[in-house]
Amino acid sequence: MAYTRSMPETIKPLVRTEGDRRTLEFTPGDIQSEMRLSRPHALVLAYARAMMCFALFVPRPRHILMVGLGGGSMARFCYRHFPQARITVLELRADVIALREQFMVPPDDARFQVVHADAAVWMARAAAGHEAIADVIVVDGFDEAGLPPALSGLAFYRDCRRLLLPGGVLAANVFTYDPRHDAVLDALGAAFDGRTCRLDKAAGNNRIVFAVAASRRHAGCRAARLQRFLAARQTPRPAPGLPERLAVRLVLAWIAWRAVLA
Repeated sequence: MAYTRSMPETIKPLVRTEGDRRTLEFTPGDIQSEMRLSRPHALVLAYARAMMCFALFVPRPRHILMVGLGGGSMARFCYRHFPQARITVLELRADVIALREQFMVPPDDARFQVVHADAAVWMARAAAGHEAIADVIVVDGFDEAGLPPALSGLAFYRDCRRLLLPGGVLAANVFTYDPRHDAVLDALGAAFDGRTCRLDKAAGNNRIVFAVAASRRHAGCRAARLQRFLAARQTPRPAPGLPERLAVRLVLAWIAWRAVLA
């Protein structure tokens, strides 16, 4: 995950390396990103693994737009396992971008770019052009209080919807204990006409929400059909997380196997 505008610039990112493990922290002990030096493309944190389930909705994305670089875990994974995709990462903090070599984030090239920008402003300007540009949007930006309003309000999610191609999907990381949790889910539902579903138990207190950009004309597309299937099986009752965690592991294995074949 990546911290955003309200995190004071005086709080500097801290990189710790212990054996095969390298972490990014802003508050000592509060791990924002983790990498295995021996396997830099592997996803260590459960929430990052769950976010990659966007591939069930869009198996072969052409353009992945990411909000938040952090330690680059998801950027590295996508660069390796979606070789056909162009990847754009928006990161507010220059001092985080400056750590990209320590976290083995790929250098900018024809299909990968890290953009130093305020994601909310960048998205609003891009959406004003009324041209959809991405198959997948991954939103993983936090401040010390949780999800900032600029990256979790109705206006932002509507911008995301405008930037998604028909049948595209947004994957958002939402803390279950965030005081704005319910408002964020309501905003996502309003922006995407109720076409949302979620993984509740795959990553501890991280709830991974998927929102599909599909009008009535595209209601039969793969992403919309999967969203309806998953939403119909959600339950407000407490449920064990093992099935969801196993499902995520299977999805990651499928992504890796497919990339090897490619």
